[in-house]
Amino acid sequence: MGVVVSLNESRKDNGITALTELCADGMNNVNALILSKAGSDVEMIPEVARHLISSGGKRLRPMLTLAAAELCGYQGDGDVKLATSVEFMHTATLLHDDVVDESDRRRSKPTARMIWGNQASVLVGDFLLGQAFKMMVEVGSMEALDVLSSAASIIAEGEVMQLAAAKNLSTTEDEYLAVINAKTAALFSAAAEVGPIIAGSPKDERAALKSYGTNLGLAFQLVDDVLDYGGNAKDLGKNVGDDFREGKITLPVLLAYRRGNDEERIFWRESLEGDNNTDERLDHARALMAKHGALSDTITRAKHFGAIARDALGPFKKSPMKNAMLDVVEFCISRVS
Repeated sequence: MGVVVSLNESRKDNGITALTELCADGMNNVNALILSKAGSDVEMIPEVARHLISSGGKRLRPMLTLAAAELCGYQGDGDVKLATSVEFMHTATLLHDDVVDESDRRRSKPTARMIWGNQASVLVGDFLLGQAFKMMVEVGSMEALDVLSSAASIIAEGEVMQLAAAKNLSTTEDEYLAVINAKTAALFSAAAEVGPIIAGSPKDERAALKSYGTNLGLAFQLVDDVLDYGGNAKDLGKNVGDDFREGKITLPVLLAYRRGNDEERIFWRESLEGDNNTDERLDHARALMAKHGALSDTITRAKHFGAIARDALGPFKKSPMKNAMLDVVEFCISRVS
């Protein structure tokens, strides 16, 4: 049985080392602002917020905002506020997702809903969204506010689209790509686009960074889809096999289903509709994906979107920041081999 094997940690981390170092000062300011804006006299709010915020993750999305702003020569502190807004939007989405998906663990820790309950998770997510929009207003850019608020709406639409597609094996690949474009890529896109907006960059630079973020987000999600069947919890940010156990439609499932015989399709229908997907059934799902090249072809599609993301940065002059942003594309892809 073919299994996707995660690359060794040092090689993976190298992909974002340069970006992390170049954005270090800005991210220190973002982290300080996160702690400040997550505070509240309502005791449960900072407890829930800090539980997820401190649980790990590379903070890639806010770094994209800082990186894009610097790439466009921005001078000021608006990028820090927008980057923090992006991180709050992402955190709120995770809180809401865990409730919708009934997830028990995230990044090897109990999810907030398992500690404080579903209601608290949803309401704290709403609080963080409110704080995010307050910071957007403080920056004073109507265009940036429009981009990020539109992204928030698109993300919510993506969640509903995913619910509609849940357990539906007639979902087409185009329909699935539309779901992840809304659910995941929209925030990557907005995070990168607001940098040139506040820098007052020309439309072509804004369009280039929007394309970079969109295609990076698509590649990132497709690799996540693969990791659910052959990665580890540290890479994925949740338990490996969660998508399968929850009966989620992802691209590897769609490819394996469409390429399978009648008996194999029965297995996929039973797996998506059932609530007792054991480790043995997960192993069988992996075997079917290997048989039909579903994982390798999903990686090929991720590489395609990664190539578009790299090409989008073509108009920008060579610089350490541009090189670092190109490295991020490689990092997203190299989480699997």
